[in-house]
Amino acid sequence: MNDAVTLGDKITSVLKSIDDVVWGLPLIIIIIATGIYLTVRVRGLQIRHLGKALKFMVRNEEGGEGEVTSFGALCTALSATIGTGNIVGVATAIAAGGPGALFWMIVAALFGMATKYTEGFLAIKYRTIDKEGHVLGGPFYYIENGMGRNWRWLAKIFAFFGVCVGLMGIGTFTQVNGIASSVQTFFDPNSAFAVNIFGRDISWYVVITGIVVTLCTALVVIGGIKRIAKVSEVIVPFMAILYFLFAILLIVCNVTKIPAAAVQIVQGAFGCGDAIQGVRAAAGGILGAMMAAMQNGVARGIFSNEAGLGSAPIAAAAAKTNDTVRQGLVTMTGTFIDTIIICTMTGLSIVIAGSWANPGLEGVAITMDAFGKGISFFDPHVSEFILMLCLVFFAFTTILGWNYYSEKCLEYLTNRKKGVVRVYRWVYVLAVFIGPYLTVEAVWTIADIFNGLMALPNIVALIALSGAVARETNAYFNDPLKKR
Repeated sequence: MNDAVTLGDKITSVLKSIDDVVWGLPLIIIIIATGIYLTVRVRGLQIRHLGKALKFMVRNEEGGEGEVTSFGALCTALSATIGTGNIVGVATAIAAGGPGALFWMIVAALFGMATKYTEGFLAIKYRTIDKEGHVLGGPFYYIENGMGRNWRWLAKIFAFFGVCVGLMGIGTFTQVNGIASSVQTFFDPNSAFAVNIFGRDISWYVVITGIVVTLCTALVVIGGIKRIAKVSEVIVPFMAILYFLFAILLIVCNVTKIPAAAVQIVQGAFGCGDAIQGVRAAAGGILGAMMAAMQNGVARGIFSNEAGLGSAPIAAAAAKTNDTVRQGLVTMTGTFIDTIIICTMTGLSIVIAGSWANPGLEGVAITMDAFGKGISFFDPHVSEFILMLCLVFFAFTTILGWNYYSEKCLEYLTNRKKGVVRVYRWVYVLAVFIGPYLTVEAVWTIADIFNGLMALPNIVALIALSGAVARETNAYFNDPLKKR
């Protein structure tokens, strides 16, 4: 047992070292700088035209080519982004980097909206539709069709890491692990009903949850994008609204604590304040605490909203639209909803309750503790049950969305060999099945590594093609007919 623990610790240590390199200062600067650069090029479009974007979000375009409606494409994208990142990811970011991580998460999301706009725009501009009406689009196609065939190697690198992110990162391990952890935390927090698996005592609730989620995943992913979109259109809006209303209730019940929480968040972002003394001591001073807040905030923010990763344009390419700007606007609302609304509410709730500072809690247990404390007139178990329910459905739809993304990446890598894709679907289901038995720290570290590696080829393409985006976007909004 001790040898197993030692080996596990060594593997976790190696993964952590790789993660520190991938998500070091250079990548953080690159991602934020790309968002700032694109914001300048599109003239702050994410702020100036947010109202128009929200209007387009719920109004489908008539006569456009594609496989699903723009709203369906957005829900597919949101199904992949609204997941454990909004509930577990925010908690782990604040626990590791202090309340200031939320500040940097919001900053990265604000600039990330311009990045997401650019991704959605390019997805439509450079997609192709075959004779069967099957849409081929995403970063690999705007790299190949926009930058030229000499850059296919970069598209292949993106597609490879896209498969890895889906199979071993955001798509499977983190989501099902978060689902199983939340169910166990609610029903069997002390592992009273456990069975020994792989040398570890695993709660029966984890085992049963893993089996149920695996079966449900298999039933949906076999149907492809149309079935995934239909399921997402029902689940995502309903659960997002439920979670939003529940978080609003918590914040209203603790409205007098908001000013103090806001001070903690801003001070923590720059390594200051008494509340983060533990973080500052662990990080080696004020600068270290600031870097810890920035690294965790940006990394978890990107994990949650996926701005810059290149995942959202894969779904956006399937939208029934011929309007590049319109789809870009719809795509960027995903980051607004995911991070600036949902993640902010989760983070604010955790800071208000002080749950992030409890060393005995990790992952979803932090958020559950915050919600249990935050709404005093509810039995804590009611709050925890609602949160568990939201996380389960959020994470499940993320599993579905990332199956679609990673399949598209695999299609590109294999020149659309359907047999390979069919086999991959079952491998994906298998990854969902084993996800609950991995440790939380290892799961999130693996996801972070592949996220960072996937982002790099996409960012190169976004910068290279930003001139075309800027020209066509500015022409669109200078057209009097488009101002209505």
